[in-house]
Amino acid sequence: MSAASGAPVATAPPARVALADAAIARVRRRLLPFLFALYIIAYMDRINVGFASLQMNRDLGLSDQVFGLGAGLFFIGYFIFEIPSNLILARVGARTWIARIMVTWGIAAIAMMFVRGAASFYTVRFLLGAAEAGFFPGVILYLGWWFPEREQARAIALFMTATAIAGIIVGPVSGALLTMHGLLGINGWQWLFAMEGLPAIVLGLVVIFWLPDRPEEARWIPEDEKRALSEILATEQQHRARTSRHGLGEGLFDRRVWLMATIYFCFVMGLYGVNLWLPQIVKGLSSGGDLEIGMITAIPSLAAALCMVRVGRASDRSGERRRYLVLSLAAAAAGLFCSAITHNPFIELAAISVSFAGISSALGPFWAIPNEFLGGAAAAGGIALINSLGNLGGFAGPTLMGYMKQSTGGFAAGLALLALSIAIAAALSMIVPRATRS
Repeated sequence: MSAASGAPVATAPPARVALADAAIARVRRRLLPFLFALYIIAYMDRINVGFASLQMNRDLGLSDQVFGLGAGLFFIGYFIFEIPSNLILARVGARTWIARIMVTWGIAAIAMMFVRGAASFYTVRFLLGAAEAGFFPGVILYLGWWFPEREQARAIALFMTATAIAGIIVGPVSGALLTMHGLLGINGWQWLFAMEGLPAIVLGLVVIFWLPDRPEEARWIPEDEKRALSEILATEQQHRARTSRHGLGEGLFDRRVWLMATIYFCFVMGLYGVNLWLPQIVKGLSSGGDLEIGMITAIPSLAAALCMVRVGRASDRSGERRRYLVLSLAAAAAGLFCSAITHNPFIELAAISVSFAGISSALGPFWAIPNEFLGGAAAAGGIALINSLGNLGGFAGPTLMGYMKQSTGGFAAGLALLALSIAIAAALSMIVPRATRS
């Protein structure tokens, strides 16, 4: 375990630790690539509306303000159903509930092809958020059932690299799908929603056969390795029972949970405020077509993918969470502020790339922190509360950008306000309490 957490894993016999490490390596190879693929699909269906807007807004007569509000309404549905969904997952198991989440969000994602105006756009985006609610905090909780704390930031960062990889994939793929405009009498943006929603349904069915709920159920881990890993996880759980919040009410009313939720709100506001508008921002920088815009939007996500795993690994090795969280968010705020004041398209794209890298790099250290002071039902409820309240920033950011774009005719003012939001997150991160040492 990390020095920061202080649980007594380091006192385990070296042979037992070696067996546990072998089991962890198997878990990493077996579970993380699959969860990674699921999150790529989730993130793609969350942000592909930004690419659809290159055609959809014109076809349906949606204004900038209407689009920004509708794009953000996803997070209202997400907020309302997040905590109940995660509590159900903790009760019925990850395999069953994640499968349910994916199938229903896939249906909602495909239904986006049938929107006909502002009202139906608002409705389906809300339903998509309600359907996906619980997926991300459920996976974070699930990883805590499989990985010791000394491995969690790295595991979370590897899982969350999917957000960056999704950005690399979704741009070119969405741009290519938009070029199918008119095929079989279907608009390009409708092809986009149909083809990108289907994988969620297919993979949701695969979840039932692929994901064991706990290490004890994993037939692909030898018994001696399984016992060693289970013992270390049980030791950490006992340590948390003595030193951390454990009951549901304790998790929901812990001041640290609310501090983390506030930080998350501020930097998610910046993340989605830029992400959902990025295709239109790039369109203003480039005279290329939809496919070229999709290719260019992959650049910031590539920068994020290169940075976030390295930061997560460094955080695990040092046992330090807060320092890496603060530095990553500070870099993100600086990059976004630079993008707001520059008039050079190349510098603006580079600055946005720095911002994406900073925000993405903050995610691993950030999500390793709650598991250091929460356990049991407190972890299920507290993590869901942080994610649901924080993701309201995903409503505020795109809505703010839409309002500022319609009011000023450009993106600079909106980008500056989003930079301020991330800077506030960095400042608040400086007062996050360090984990208790034994």
